[in-house]
Amino acid sequence: MMMIQILIAIAAGCASALMFASIISGALISLLLFYLAPLPLMVAALGWGAIGAAVGGLLGAAGLAAIFNFSYAIAFVVTVVAPAYWLGHLAMLARPSDTTDAAPPALEWYPVGRIVAWIAGFAALTTMAALLTLGTDSATISEGLRAGLQRTLGSRNPGDADRLIEALVAVAPPAAATVAMLTLTLNLWLAAKITATSGRLNRPWPDLRTATLPAMTLAVLSLALGLSFAGGLAALIGSIVSATLLIAYGLIGAATLHTLTMAARHRGFLLSSTYALVLIFLWPALGLIALGIGDAVFGFRQRYFQRRSMPPPTTT
Repeated sequence: MMMIQILIAIAAGCASALMFASIISGALISLLLFYLAPLPLMVAALGWGAIGAAVGGLLGAAGLAAIFNFSYAIAFVVTVVAPAYWLGHLAMLARPSDTTDAAPPALEWYPVGRIVAWIAGFAALTTMAALLTLGTDSATISEGLRAGLQRTLGSRNPGDADRLIEALVAVAPPAAATVAMLTLTLNLWLAAKITATSGRLNRPWPDLRTATLPAMTLAVLSLALGLSFAGGLAALIGSIVSATLLIAYGLIGAATLHTLTMAARHRGFLLSSTYALVLIFLWPALGLIALGIGDAVFGFRQRYFQRRSMPPPTTT
């Protein structure tokens, strides 16, 4: 059994490392593989233990260091191995519940909402770490982004290109943080589904409709939004943290929508239409973000159950 766990950990680490390194090829499919690089390690962490996944990831990093260079291996550890290990560890973390006298006692699993907050933290950290490779102040980072975009877009129509580049330099950091947040969330969800399908997920599937972020998250978001107007490196950090936390509240907004439409007659059509609009036009996601923040402030889901004299499900 131990040998199987070791082999799975090594295989997961090698697969993640290869997927991470595939971006060098420049092929379009490599972009998808790059964003899914944490998936094998997350599956290993959920099904066979987070420690084994971490060891496999470090072995994959050693291979990248030998083939490419040490900085490439460090990037893999920071952006792939560390999130996969820690999120997998938290997802399987449990303690005996104090609200039951059952023998053996029921387990209380680490709340999904707190895992979402951790994902936001990792997304902000990895995005900021990537930008700091360009420089240690906002001017240097912006100049590095500008130079990279100029090489990518070329020199045709200089006037229009310059305006486009300036706009992209402004939105690139929060956009990168948003992508990191969404892809980490998707990877963890897919890993949990794969592990559950294989019968290796040793925890019940959580009721995602009840997920709530920690109470302090709203205060952190307010501070980050304030910093985003401060200028300099503080503004850059503020915009990145704001982007990840707004996406987190968008996810909570989706959970709230699923709750508030439980009794709706055409619930399936309503939900599918909402997600289709978000995917096609993007801006309707602002409605989900507003709904998530509104639920944090006004308790929409709690009031929904109170009006129907229904006991609210256990928060996750």
